[in-house]
Amino acid sequence: MSPTTIERAGLQVAAELADFVEDRALPGTGIAADAFWEGVAAIFARFAPENRALLDKRDALQAQLDAWFVARHGQPIDPADQEAFLRSIGYLVEEPAPFTVDPANVDPEIATLAGPQLVVPILNARFLLNAANARWGSLYDALYGTDAIPGVAASGGYDAVRGAQVIDRAKALLDDAVPLATGSWRDWRGDAPRLADPAQLVGRAGDNLLLRHHGLHIELVIDRDHAIGRGDPAGLADILLESALTTICDLEDSVAAVDAADKVAAYANWLGLMQGTLTASFAKGGRRVTRSLAADRRYTTADGGELVLPGRSLLFVRNVGHLMTTPALLLPDGGQAPEGILDAIVTSLIACADVNGPRANSRAGSIYIVKPKQHGPQEVAFTDRLFDAVEDLLRLPRHTIKIGVMDEERRTSANLAACIHAVRHRIVFINTGFLDRTGDELHSAMHAGAMIPKGEMKSAGWIAAYEDRNVQIGLACGLGGRAQIGKGMWAAPDRMGDMLDQKIAHPLSGASTAWVPSPTAATLHALHYHAVDVAQRQEARAAEPVASLSKLLTLPLATGRNWEAAEVSRELDNNVQGILGYVVRWIDQGIGCSKVPDIHDVGLMEDRATLRISSQHVANWLLHGVCTEADVDAAFARMAVKVDAQNAGDPAYRPLAGGIALRAARALVFEGLEQPNGYTEPLLHAYRAVAKAAA
Repeated sequence: MSPTTIERAGLQVAAELADFVEDRALPGTGIAADAFWEGVAAIFARFAPENRALLDKRDALQAQLDAWFVARHGQPIDPADQEAFLRSIGYLVEEPAPFTVDPANVDPEIATLAGPQLVVPILNARFLLNAANARWGSLYDALYGTDAIPGVAASGGYDAVRGAQVIDRAKALLDDAVPLATGSWRDWRGDAPRLADPAQLVGRAGDNLLLRHHGLHIELVIDRDHAIGRGDPAGLADILLESALTTICDLEDSVAAVDAADKVAAYANWLGLMQGTLTASFAKGGRRVTRSLAADRRYTTADGGELVLPGRSLLFVRNVGHLMTTPALLLPDGGQAPEGILDAIVTSLIACADVNGPRANSRAGSIYIVKPKQHGPQEVAFTDRLFDAVEDLLRLPRHTIKIGVMDEERRTSANLAACIHAVRHRIVFINTGFLDRTGDELHSAMHAGAMIPKGEMKSAGWIAAYEDRNVQIGLACGLGGRAQIGKGMWAAPDRMGDMLDQKIAHPLSGASTAWVPSPTAATLHALHYHAVDVAQRQEARAAEPVASLSKLLTLPLATGRNWEAAEVSRELDNNVQGILGYVVRWIDQGIGCSKVPDIHDVGLMEDRATLRISSQHVANWLLHGVCTEADVDAAFARMAVKVDAQNAGDPAYRPLAGGIALRAARALVFEGLEQPNGYTEPLLHAYRAVAKAAA
C-alpha cells in the first residue's frame, strides 16, 4: 500500500483527493464523509465491472471488423453486405420508434438560444476565467485587433483609419440586426433611437442601451469622454455583444492529467467556478493582474423594472470517456478506478455548490456534463444509469445531471437516434467532432485498405452524411428548442477573416452552437447568429429526409490510387510534424491544448483529437505499404528539426532528440494498430508519467 493513499470504505484513495473531497467539496452538502465514501464504493462495485465489459465489447467488435475487412482485402466493399454484417454482430441496432426528448429544467442558453460555445482546458485557471467571462465581448476590439476586416492597425498608438473601418463594420451589424425606423446607425446622433421594431430596445444602464436580436443582447456603450466616444456623433464608445453563451470546461482532450495531483488541481478549478471564488494572478504589461469571475449585468426596463442578465457563460464540464483508469483511486482488488466514473461522482459533487446554493451557473438548477468518446447506445445507457446512481448518492432529484452526447465515434453516428433515446430524459447536447470521428473511421476500417490523404477527408462522402444526419436526427428526436445541436471547432485562432467567411455554415446547417477557440472568436462568431435565424433553419431542415446510413458507412478508401513518392513524403511530413509539435508539449510540459504551429507555421489549436487522426493515418499507410518504416523514420528526423526550431523561443522547451517525447510520438505511430480504438491516451499517459518521474 502506498503511503500516499488513505483507506475509505475499502477503497485506497490518494491522500490529496481524500482531503479535497472531505475538506473542500463535501462541506455544505449535508452528506457525511463516511456515507459519501460508502456510496462511492458501492458505485464502483456496481459500475466498474460493467465499464470493463463495455470496453471488452469494443475490442470484440473491432476484432470482428478487422477479420471481415481482411477477408475482403482488395475487393470492393458492398454497402449492403457491410450493413448486413454490422447488424449481424450487433454493431448496428434497431432504430427506436419515433420519440421526443424531454429534459426538464434546462437553461435557455442551451434550450432556446443559439450562439457560440467555448471549450477550455480546466487545468488553466486564467483561461477558465477568460472563457467564463466571455459571455460579453467588445465587437470593436475583436474587429480592430484581428484580420476580421482587411488590413492591420498601424503601430504607435490608436490607428484612426483602422478605427473608422471597425466602426463602420460594427454599425452595419446594427443596421442589419436592430434597424432604425428610418436612416442608418451611422448617422445616429445619440437621441432616443426610433427602432423599426421598438420591442428590440429592452433596457438601459445609465446612458447605455440594451438591444436584443434573435434572443442575443447587444449593448451600446455611450461615453462622450471616451477616446472613441468623443469622435462619434452619438458618443458611441463600443458595442458589446453577448458572445459565448456556453463554455465546456474540459477534463479530457485538452488537458494532460495523469495522476492524483493533476486530477485534484482540475477538480479544484471546477470547484472555484461553482463557488464563484476562482481567481488567477499573472503579469501583464509590467504589472500584476488578478482576474476573477464577472458579475451579472443589471439594466432598467422601459417600465422601470430591473433586468438582470448573466455576466458569465453557462458552464458545462466535460468528463473523460470510458477508456482510462486513474491512480487517484484504487479499487479493493488493487486495480485503478475507471476515471470516467470518478469524474461523474466528483464533478457532480462539486456542482452541488451551485445547484444547492446561489445558482450562479445554472439558474434552472441543473448540472451539465459532456460525455465524450462513447461507442453506441449501450455505452450511453450505461452513463444514464451511472448518473442515476450519482444523483442518489448526492440526494439530487432524478435527471438533475444533464448529459451532452458527443457524436464522435462511428458506432454512435450509425446509431445516433438510439443513443439519444437512451438518455432522452437528460440529454441537452449533441455535436459533431470531425477529428475524433475521423480517427475512429480510420481505426474501425484500418484493415479495409489505404485511406485517402488527411486533407481530402473533409470532402469525403461520409463526412457530409455524418454532419447532415447529426442535425436531421437531432431535430427528429425533438432537440430543437429543448437542447443544443452543435458543430466543431475553428482551429485557427489567428485567421478570423476566414472564420467569418466559413463558419456561418454552422448556423446555416441548423446547429444552435459551434465551438470557437477564444473569447475574441466567440464575439466574432456571434455575428453569424445575428445573420442567421437558427430556429427558422431548424424548422426547414426538420422537413428533410435523413441522409442515408449507407452513405455514412462508405469508407474513405484510396482505391486504385497510384502514390507518388513526393505526395507520400508531404503527407508524412504533415502528419509527423503535427504529432511531434503536440506531443512534445504534452509529455514534457503537461500542456494538453495550445496553439501549435503547423508545418506551414500557422498556429492551430491542437488537442488529443488532432493527434488521434494523424497517428492513425500514418499507421494505416504503414499497414498497407503506402510508406515504409524507413520513410516514417525519415519524416520523424526531418520534422524533429523543424519542431525544435519552431519552439526555439520557449525557455521551457527540451529538444526532441533522444527525449521521452520523441519516443512517445513514435510509439503512437508504430504501435497505432494496437491502441484501443486508435486512442492516444494510454501511451500519452504512460510516457507523461515517466517524464514527471524523471523531472
